[in-house]
Amino acid sequence: MKIAVIIARVLLGLVFVVFGSNAFLHFIPAQLPEGTAGKFLQALFESHWVLAIGACQVIGGALLLIGKCIPLGLAILGPVIVNILLYHLLMSRMGIGMAIVVALLWLFLFWRYRANFAGIFAQNAA
Repeated sequence: MKIAVIIARVLLGLVFVVFGSNAFLHFIPAQLPEGTAGKFLQALFESHWVLAIGACQVIGGALLLIGKCIPLGLAILGPVIVNILLYHLLMSRMGIGMAIVVALLWLFLFWRYRANFAGIFAQNAA
C-alpha cells in the first residue's frame, strides 16, 4: 500500500506541477475550444485568473512531490480538481478521461490521509 501511495502522490504531483507551470511558461500549445468552453477559458486568460489557478496547481503539486505537508497539498488541489471536473462535465467533454484519473488519484490519497481531515468531518455538540 505504501508504494501505491507514493506512486499516486508522485503522479498527481507531476500532473499539477507540469500543467500548472504551463500557465506561466506556455510550453504546451493549445487552441481555445469553441462555444461556452472557449468563452470561459478566454475570460480566465484575459482576467489573469489562470495565473492564480496555475499557482495553486504548482504549489499543491510541489507539496505532493516533495512529500511534505501532503494534506495541505491535497487541500489546495481539491477545489482545483472539482473545477476541472465541472468544466469537463458541463462545457467540454474533451479531456474528461484525464480529469477522472486525476480525481481518482486525489480520492485515493485523500482516503489514505483521511485522519488529517478528521476535524472537518467531526460532529460538534452545540
